[in-house]
Amino acid sequence: MSSASCSFDPVCRRCPRLVEFREQSGRKFPGYHAAPVAAFGDANPSWLVVGLAPGMHGANRTGRPFTGDHAGILLYETLHTVGVSSKVVSESRDDGLQLRGVRITNAVKCVPPANKPTPAEARECNGWLKAEFEEYQNLRVILALGRIAHDAILDAFGEPRGAYHFAHAAEHRLADGRWLIDSYHCSRYNTQTRRLTREMFLAVLQRAEALSR
Repeated sequence: MSSASCSFDPVCRRCPRLVEFREQSGRKFPGYHAAPVAAFGDANPSWLVVGLAPGMHGANRTGRPFTGDHAGILLYETLHTVGVSSKVVSESRDDGLQLRGVRITNAVKCVPPANKPTPAEARECNGWLKAEFEEYQNLRVILALGRIAHDAILDAFGEPRGAYHFAHAAEHRLADGRWLIDSYHCSRYNTQTRRLTREMFLAVLQRAEALSR
């Protein structure tokens, strides 16, 4: 069920800073994917997880969102607990893992320096996210991991940011009837400081799955 969507350009070069950084990572770490990272999961999902951007030694290395770094360990483990991932751990693009009813993507498709895309880079990439929303006809729920993803989702839907305030576990009904649910990002920093606990994260993913039915 894993496949790149037609709303994705695997050789996109629209953001010069990101192109240089990802290609630099490929030279420094031979064998890294070091290119835009496509969405992964069910081809026609009922809910979609939207992260910030590929991690340097995670998706930028493996070519699969949230695979190979700390954030991905928690995400896939929790998706398995919810019952929508065939495996507890996502190791590589060819490990056979499948997602049922859910898909994972990022607001920005290329790894950014210091994990911080500029506002201009987020805007440049937003068209790809908008195309994903239009493509997934069964999509009912979008889960935003972090404020940047939350804002990117609103921009893709043409919704005013000021009308939907980000907060962990907040639920927003968008104008077209779809649900936007917010979560703190499952980053190492957030989990180590216990801003986000495993129990908090599980609860919000369970809610997303329930609303998507």
